[in-house]
Amino acid sequence: MAAAGHLMLLSCVLLHALLANPAEGMVRVALTKRPVDEVDGPVVAGEDAQRLLAWRHGLVYNADVVPTKGAESHVVALKNHLNAQYYGEVGVGTPPQNFTVILDTGSADFWVPSSKCFLSIGCYLHASYKASKSTTYKKNGKRIALRYGTGAISGYLSQDNVQVGGVVVKNQDFIEATREPSITFMFRKFDGILGLGFKEIARGGVEPVWYNMVNQHLVGSPVFSFWFNRHAGEGQGGEIVFGGIDPKHHKEEHEYVPVTKKGYWQFDMGDVLIGGKSTGLCTSRCAAIADSGTSLLVGPTAIITQINEKIGAPGIFSQECKEVASQYGQRILDLLLNEIDPTKICPSVGLCTHSGTQGVSFGIRTVVDDETERSNDAMCHVCEMAVMWAKNQLAQDQTRDLILKYINTLCGYIPSPMGESSVDCKRLASMPDVAFSIGGKKFALTPEQYILKIGEGDATKCISGFVAMDIPPPRGPIWILGDIFMGAYHTVFDYGKMKVGFAKAA
Repeated sequence: MAAAGHLMLLSCVLLHALLANPAEGMVRVALTKRPVDEVDGPVVAGEDAQRLLAWRHGLVYNADVVPTKGAESHVVALKNHLNAQYYGEVGVGTPPQNFTVILDTGSADFWVPSSKCFLSIGCYLHASYKASKSTTYKKNGKRIALRYGTGAISGYLSQDNVQVGGVVVKNQDFIEATREPSITFMFRKFDGILGLGFKEIARGGVEPVWYNMVNQHLVGSPVFSFWFNRHAGEGQGGEIVFGGIDPKHHKEEHEYVPVTKKGYWQFDMGDVLIGGKSTGLCTSRCAAIADSGTSLLVGPTAIITQINEKIGAPGIFSQECKEVASQYGQRILDLLLNEIDPTKICPSVGLCTHSGTQGVSFGIRTVVDDETERSNDAMCHVCEMAVMWAKNQLAQDQTRDLILKYINTLCGYIPSPMGESSVDCKRLASMPDVAFSIGGKKFALTPEQYILKIGEGDATKCISGFVAMDIPPPRGPIWILGDIFMGAYHTVFDYGKMKVGFAKAA
């Protein structure tokens, strides 16, 4: 899905391995997961790039596989390095020209650098597609531009065969990138991106690669599934199975929820609980996206702030929050106790100018010319968060003084917009579980699962796996469940029945 403006510098070399078991009707292809070091920052890809920040990863697989006829499913094996980044290879053309790509359920376009990319340094540092070297190339030429949070690429459509996990997708439209002006693309370790999202977010009316795998009967079932081994250095790094599910990769039956909006793999979820206690905001409903291209967990500021307070992740000082707590806290409590509609409270105290709620997940402004308007928006936002925090504490029968003290405390844990937070590694044992309500189940993550460790020994650094991002109603509030969540829970993307399933990973 999308990205923010940090540059990711990755290390280590891609490792490829091939496993095949014809009796299973599967092709197993190794993928490599790349580490994030201290200079790495959040990098994401997708349509709402300006807003959706997370640490992105891609799934890498080897293209040195003989195509198999009649195979029901195709298994891409993963290599895990430090639970950080995945990349892999696809082959384009005949004979195949190999490219390292991100396989991303948060986008739907497929692009690789073109040999006709002359003016962008990034193109010279990566593999490029040479149409003249392929006997199956077909010209299209339609111009297309894609914008990501970390930059933009532009180019034109071409058509060729694409080799994926041991099968060949024929006559696949893709983008030859002829301009990659962003410095991010210059230093990236991947050549391109292969999206596994819905065609509704594909540019230029192009049929995505996954759609053609189904339409050309290259998979036995219109399903693909992800298993990530989160134990770096211990055995196979994971697998993505095209066309089925490997029962060895999950310990229980999957809990399925319907896709609510085609584009991303989006579904409805319920409450988020910290140590078994409700955070309030998603009690009625929040949207969520299962995203193989996001390494972290991205959610509304109002909830990430509460998580930060429990795990000791430092936030930014918010004068607006302190002001709301001191000047309006008593009034907010009075109105809640008088059963005033919570969405009407901030307008009634004069901190929000709109009627009704703007939602604690108000959107990030792209252009703000008026400083006063920006200040008013900030006051409105923290007021709405304070109302939600107070309402949640009242539901837990907390006293007035304790509620005001709690709100004031949370003001010191508001996360930096679209930024990551360090935590004390020695505190992991005392940190609470964080659980997501999906379907009829609670999917809990332990501190060992949601804290990312970087380095070894005394040099180890611990990074919170939670990042704040606000999307306004009706699209938000929204969560992006990246590979921290998908590592704990085997994830099934059922295109045929339009649903997503989760089960505890084996």
